[in-house]
Amino acid sequence: MKKLILLTIILITLSCKNKDTENKIAAVETEQAIETPFVWEGANLYFLLTDRFNNGKSENDTNFDRSKQPGKLRGFQGGDIKGITQKVKEGYFSDLGINAIWMTPIVEQIHGATDEGTGLSYGFHGYWTKDWSKIDPNFGTKEDLHELVKEAHARGIRIVLDAVINHTGPVTDKDPVWPEEWVRTDQQCSYDSYANTISCTLVANLPDIRTESNDDVALPPQLVEKWKAEGRYEQEVKELDAFFERTGHPRAPRFYIMKWLTDYITEFGVDGYRADTVKHTEEYVWEEFKVECDYAFTEFKKNNLDKVLDDNNFYLVGEVYNYGVSSGQIYDFGDRQVNYFNPPSFHSLINFEFKWNSKEMDYEALYKRYSDILNGELRGFGTLNYLSSHDDGSPFDAERKKPFVTANKLLLSPGTSQVYYGGESARPLIIEGTEGDATLRSFMNWDAIKNDARTKTILTHWQKLGKFRANHPAVGAGVHQMITETPYYFYRSYQKGNFKDLVVIGLELEKGEKVIDVSKVFEERVMLRDAYSGKTATVENGKITLDTEFEVVLLERK
Repeated sequence: MKKLILLTIILITLSCKNKDTENKIAAVETEQAIETPFVWEGANLYFLLTDRFNNGKSENDTNFDRSKQPGKLRGFQGGDIKGITQKVKEGYFSDLGINAIWMTPIVEQIHGATDEGTGLSYGFHGYWTKDWSKIDPNFGTKEDLHELVKEAHARGIRIVLDAVINHTGPVTDKDPVWPEEWVRTDQQCSYDSYANTISCTLVANLPDIRTESNDDVALPPQLVEKWKAEGRYEQEVKELDAFFERTGHPRAPRFYIMKWLTDYITEFGVDGYRADTVKHTEEYVWEEFKVECDYAFTEFKKNNLDKVLDDNNFYLVGEVYNYGVSSGQIYDFGDRQVNYFNPPSFHSLINFEFKWNSKEMDYEALYKRYSDILNGELRGFGTLNYLSSHDDGSPFDAERKKPFVTANKLLLSPGTSQVYYGGESARPLIIEGTEGDATLRSFMNWDAIKNDARTKTILTHWQKLGKFRANHPAVGAGVHQMITETPYYFYRSYQKGNFKDLVVIGLELEKGEKVIDVSKVFEERVMLRDAYSGKTATVENGKITLDTEFEVVLLERK
């Protein structure tokens, strides 16, 4: 009788263990079956100057008789929307692990040129608006933008445009000043107080939109004349009437511009806006802009169910010059503090502090700092980290001597990463004969990518890190934890609903055999893959052994 009872207990125990094992396997299979979500907080965003990236259509290189000789790298160079689409189709961005592209403004620029003291300049950069309602033909056409969004979305890549509400383009012999009720030109900013940062012009000859005004204003006569010559005056007025009737907003300057900018959401389905010169405009303007962007994005999704990528909200990232994550949600003007996150305006702000942190801190200090802040005071929001940009004259590695460290710090840090075009190919940032920020804006170095061995090696490193980041939200949006200091290994963990993501990363390792303790992250007998070398190993006694020729390890569940 005792033997029978003992046998029954053993059978029941074995049955429970088998069921427990089956449940674990099913849980793992379910976890693996869940699609990896796109998370803006951990996105890998590529920032490019539309005119300087790739020329896809040479016949649109010159328009409006923009034929004066500009200063070096201060004229149009031929890059366009078609050229971006070309690289999307070729898989360039996918190979780099890019899941969002931010383009400089594509709206029609001033037709003339101006000299700001750095040589004659045209509006190749996109920030000198003449007509918000039209794409500049140098950049392309509506059809070109439709194609870009379609091809990018087909590959899981979001498109972010650039919104300028603060100012028009400079006044030139071809571009008259807008009416006085639209712009101010009489006071230049001194930046020593809140008022002297907002109610003034950024620089001389850059008319400042009266964003504070709630007075009804008529359309600028030069815009009326232009629209009539183009045969679209009646349609534009009809759309404006409908916008103001729906919203109840006064016909004030800022609301006209918001209507024109949100049209690109409604018509093309772009996924986000980077807002230019945020702190030079009243903070409530951005709250109002967010409302209109959210409405337009909802309308696009409702009317284009087959084009909806996911349930993410419209992305708004703000350029608050000199904002850094150390100040949390607050930006201090000296005489006034402003929170641009709450009341709800921006999902994220560009982080001007990141390059300095990257220079001063080692990997662990940098990663822990950003993990703590983003999972603490900025929880629920984001930061856009960069190491080089279009107007930052003090980049992290101006001489391009540290392209591998640059990739490690940018692509493996918590937060959204901003890859400035050519960072992945060490495009030169010091160009002889240039004045000011023109040195940062050379044409993309495609020849080097094709022909130079060192450039190819650098690009391969960026591609491996970028794709790993794109495949694992834990890298940018997860919680950071060091495993060992020497050799340096850490893990990142992320969870959203039923989706769980865990990765282990190692940097500055010895080449050859590596014994890695993964017991805090992965269970026994699980097979892991090193995304950097492509090699696999199974966890035994909490460890795996890899033999690779590289100093980097990127571990994921196979």
